[in-house]
Amino acid sequence: MEYLISPEGLLSLLTLTVLEIVLGIDNLIFISIIVARLPHDQQGRARAIGLSLALILRVVFLFGATFIAGLVHPLFSIFGHGVSGRDLIMFGGGFFLLAKATTELHNKLEGEEHGAGGGRRSSFAGMIVQIIALDLVFSIDSVITAIGLTQHIEVMIIAVIVAVIVMQLSAGSISRFIEQHPTIKILALAFLLMVGMVLVLEGFHVEVPKPYIYFAMAFSVAVEMLNLRFRRKQDKNPVKLHMPSLEEPSK
Repeated sequence: MEYLISPEGLLSLLTLTVLEIVLGIDNLIFISIIVARLPHDQQGRARAIGLSLALILRVVFLFGATFIAGLVHPLFSIFGHGVSGRDLIMFGGGFFLLAKATTELHNKLEGEEHGAGGGRRSSFAGMIVQIIALDLVFSIDSVITAIGLTQHIEVMIIAVIVAVIVMQLSAGSISRFIEQHPTIKILALAFLLMVGMVLVLEGFHVEVPKPYIYFAMAFSVAVEMLNLRFRRKQDKNPVKLHMPSLEEPSK
């Protein structure tokens, strides 16, 4: 506890909390998109359950930090490359995310889904299973990041709890914003495709610098915000076309 109130401990807590929030954005975007297939009255409950499971998994994995650390040790080799338990999880999560994001993009572009009120519905239980699968992947990545930054379990737990609380408070607003702006949903699905590809590459031990990914995401979001602002401005000030008179000019 003394470490927690020390300047070094507070800085470590702040840094880890910010990183956990950033890592949790992918998780939150995925949950926000897939729960849109549920009836409106079930979406809030599904989001709450999904984020609660994310918190539980992260805390459980933190207490099993020794087990998580062991996941980086090779289990077997393929063509001279060691494959660890973490690699298998990254492969599974990455391919699942690629498949899910591609399917959602297809449904969105082909017109099979028209917002939360139309298109095919998914069962509540099936949705929770999908959320658990991605929570598992993102929780492993989150915990490995935490272990790499600090060895103090109390700092890890507080950072994870704060990050999930922030995600819980912002989940509804993010979900509504994504549903109200179809282009944002397409952009979010493109982000999920990129994250899925990064997870697969990490499974192959190809390290993709995270700052490049975050910069690309931030730049894309900034451009889309400008587009949304421009469209709102056009809606408020529509272009008035001059219609020629049908009456013959008097001679």
